Amino acid sequence: MTTNPVHLIEKKRDGGALSAEEISELVRGYISASIPDYQMSAFLMAVVLRGMDEAETLAMTRAYLSSGGVIDLSSVPGIKVDKHSTGGVGDKVSLVLAPLLAAAGVPVPMMAGRGLGHTGGTLDKLESIPGFSTRLSEGAFRDQVASVGCAIIGQTEKIVPADRKIYGLRDVTGTVPSIPLICSSIISKKKAEGTDALVLDVKLGRGAFLRKREETVLLARSLVSLGKGFGIRTVALLTAMDQPLGKAVGNWLEVLESLELLKGGGPEDALEVTLALGGLMLVLGGKTRTQQEGIPILRGLLRSGAAYGKFLGMVKAQGGDASVIEDTAKVPPASFIATVDSPSDGWVAGLDAMEVGGVAVLLGAGRMRKEDPVDPSSGILLRKKTGDRVLRGETLATIFANQGGRIEEARRRLLTAYRFKETTVPSPPVIDCLVDENGERPS
Repeated sequence: MTTNPVHLIEKKRDGGALSAEEISELVRGYISASIPDYQMSAFLMAVVLRGMDEAETLAMTRAYLSSGGVIDLSSVPGIKVDKHSTGGVGDKVSLVLAPLLAAAGVPVPMMAGRGLGHTGGTLDKLESIPGFSTRLSEGAFRDQVASVGCAIIGQTEKIVPADRKIYGLRDVTGTVPSIPLICSSIISKKKAEGTDALVLDVKLGRGAFLRKREETVLLARSLVSLGKGFGIRTVALLTAMDQPLGKAVGNWLEVLESLELLKGGGPEDALEVTLALGGLMLVLGGKTRTQQEGIPILRGLLRSGAAYGKFLGMVKAQGGDASVIEDTAKVPPASFIATVDSPSDGWVAGLDAMEVGGVAVLLGAGRMRKEDPVDPSSGILLRKKTGDRVLRGETLATIFANQGGRIEEARRRLLTAYRFKETTVPSPPVIDCLVDENGERPS
């Protein structure tokens, strides 16, 4: 580096704006290891506290992109459409949407991430399938999108390596909730994977990285604008994350729930989000005129088994053991199974998604440190959620763990994540609004 990184950290700490060259120097320095983790961590925290303007966010995204190559999918017929979530608890929608849209004739090239903080990662979930590889060469990725219709991979050494390295650092340094850092990370990956259009699932609520509605709308607007600036037609759907999505939280458990959804079943809230996002992807993929027009098409593909067939094809193409998908009993459960029972009669009035996600991390389903391994079989099955009637002693949740010493703390924390009332509580809505280049409107 020609500039002392300490000066750039101090400049951002004091509220200054960095030039494109300064940002590029920081990113290049970190990738080359001339800037250590502790200095990049300090810079990221300064960004969380001070923010970045539009020009800095654009420069950060370009710096990420220039750290590696961009995949050319022009040889794959059709409009390539991807979906990305800003991170939620129990959010296994990508596992369902990619094969579902492939079954509808929309090619889906998806570059996903690992767990961040209290949220799960699509790659961690897929890698709970024995043999499944999320590391494909550019040629293999392109060929699979063309032949199967979808592929889900992680960043390689050649594809946005700067974001891959910084992403892992953010996870363990408390620097996840930053609009410019989130935007740069997402859009750089989507541009690098060769997508033409993008549907974003921007989480809103207690379990989201940004909890205030105005911040969440700003994030959605920023993502839509940045995507457009890089030639990607982008729309965003705001969805609820006050409580976990679906019932399963944990990698293999979420694969099992995804299979239920792919066969036309599964929890209603997870299905509603899947169909809403899928309807938008059909519009961007040129298959339907409106979001609502596409929903019955998608329901039909789930019921017919076509989407499940595409998922099975993706698993086989990426080296996964398809036999455990066809017979899930082949995968043994966690060593320890325990329940959390209701202390009283009443209705569930709330379920803290962030606390549930934190318990999943405690059990081993996520990472406390960057180098931590992930336990594929640990996690939580939520038997009761907001709006459900409960009786004293009835099971609220089931804990799956391979470390028995953590069960009591997990049980205690899960019980505090629940709130109860003596009177009826309605089930909360899961869709908030749509944000596109024209602004915010109902969906």
